[in-house]
Amino acid sequence: MATALDDIDRSILVLLQDDGRATIADLARAVGLSSAATHARVRRLERDGLVRGYVALVDRERAGFDLLCFVSVSLQLHRPSLVASFPRRVAAMPEVLECHHVTGEYDYLLKVVVRGRSELERFIVDRLTPIPGVAKVQTSLVLREVKATTALPLAPAGPGGPAAPAPTGGSR
Repeated sequence: MATALDDIDRSILVLLQDDGRATIADLARAVGLSSAATHARVRRLERDGLVRGYVALVDRERAGFDLLCFVSVSLQLHRPSLVASFPRRVAAMPEVLECHHVTGEYDYLLKVVVRGRSELERFIVDRLTPIPGVAKVQTSLVLREVKATTALPLAPAGPGGPAAPAPTGGSR
């Protein structure tokens, strides 16, 4: 269920998405509130679950993860036990950055990162295909990442206003 946000809440969230290390004083200056009022809003956004946490975004290639892949998986049978167990199994695999239950030809779409081809082969052959119920796996290698962001388009809603504020930092 969506939480009601006003323009100041949206502005704070946009700023935090751009720089999670922004201080309350920086946020307060940017949105035109006192530090106390801004702090209260940030705490409410955290308490309500809109801000789930703060992280460092690590450059995967500089960290040695040269292959980014999308792996589509079909299950043999759609028994509730298999549909329930597959996500639990892949959630425990550190190579899987994201797992989505999807519609269409495949049942799940995984975003996977590995250091190279041999690591990808071990992941698919030794870890993914032995999961009970896996019937078909198709892997697509990313040639070039065109856009990758963690930021939601939360621009303040105003008549004739811009769709999104211009970010001040780099892409994510």
